[in-house]
Amino acid sequence: MTSFDLLIVGAGPAGLSAAAAAAEHGLSVAVLDEFPQPGGRMLGQFHEEKGRWWVGRQVAEQLIEECSVKGVDIRCGVSVHSILRIEQRWVVRVAGGSFTAARVLLATGASEIPQPIPGWTLPGVMSIGAAQVMANVHYVKPGRRGLIIGVNVLAMAIARELSVSGISLAGIVLPERNSVFGKEALPKEAVKRLLGLAHLAPSPLMRIGGKLGASFGLAGAVSRFYPRGGLKIWDIPLRLRTSAISINGVHHVESVTLADVTGRGEIIPGSEREENVDFVALAGGLSPLAELAAVAGCPLVYAEELGGHIPLHNEEMQTPVEGLYVAGNITGIESALVAMAQGSVAAAAICRDAGVLGKDREPHLLEAMEHVRRIRAEALIQFHSGISDAREQFYKK
Repeated sequence: MTSFDLLIVGAGPAGLSAAAAAAEHGLSVAVLDEFPQPGGRMLGQFHEEKGRWWVGRQVAEQLIEECSVKGVDIRCGVSVHSILRIEQRWVVRVAGGSFTAARVLLATGASEIPQPIPGWTLPGVMSIGAAQVMANVHYVKPGRRGLIIGVNVLAMAIARELSVSGISLAGIVLPERNSVFGKEALPKEAVKRLLGLAHLAPSPLMRIGGKLGASFGLAGAVSRFYPRGGLKIWDIPLRLRTSAISINGVHHVESVTLADVTGRGEIIPGSEREENVDFVALAGGLSPLAELAAVAGCPLVYAEELGGHIPLHNEEMQTPVEGLYVAGNITGIESALVAMAQGSVAAAAICRDAGVLGKDREPHLLEAMEHVRRIRAEALIQFHSGISDAREQFYKK
């Protein structure tokens, strides 16, 4: 059984940032991740920010190099299936062995929310995150022409990446309103979600319209007057008055049945038609991957603005369970930059509790916490509205 001062589960932006910071203060650190290589979601992410491109793979490579120089033991292709507190230490079991550590940081990230519609088991149907990984990590086009079903921040961000990667998209449409999809299928709700992304729009007119809509609460009016044929954004038709009814094909995806919808998400009879595509990307959004925290005995709390059930924790990334910390999207869905900043906070708290920060322990932690607030306030992409207020209320409780 291999022993460390700190064991981190998750080699994404939060986990790698925490590992580098903790190792810098002399702790022995190991990072475990089930993916074949470290970097997490950053490996497939890139976006234009303030006139330049932020490339996640480059950031990941820098963090991995920093961890390597500082002696962090990164082990990939390792799935954690048990975590147990025994005699003041954590025992973490994986296939083929166990690790023990005085402290554990869970930086497991998020998982995509399933989006079942008729035909979703056909070859060629995938989550939008899978399309991102194929194109931007493995450099394989998911198909010749595709369709994205689901209108949310994740869909728009990855649609932009796929477009830049030269992948042809027939459009972005809503799912059909049914017992599974409620407000996610409503044009008005889609407009509300997109108003928060107006600053990313390629057209100045769309940016101004987005600001006005957000300021005056015009989502309903915008959805009513939105063209049925959609508007192009990054050369991709965004169809907020169109729903996907079914995915069709015999041995693989051949087409999608689309229909126009009313403002209440109801199908307009006679508007059904076929869109020929050979792949479909389902965008149901993200949910915190918090199962390991529950296994470790940490209570979970539901917070809609943060993406779902998250481990109970304070602003120092501590949970009520002794020696257990969390950071990144397991604490709520935000950007990679916020996750990295949270990793630094968790490392500062862990080093303070381990007694290796000396007299500067409190200023160091407070500075790291302030950095998270600043990064959050400046975040280009917000996955949910009201994140800052939700965080503040959560930590007060």
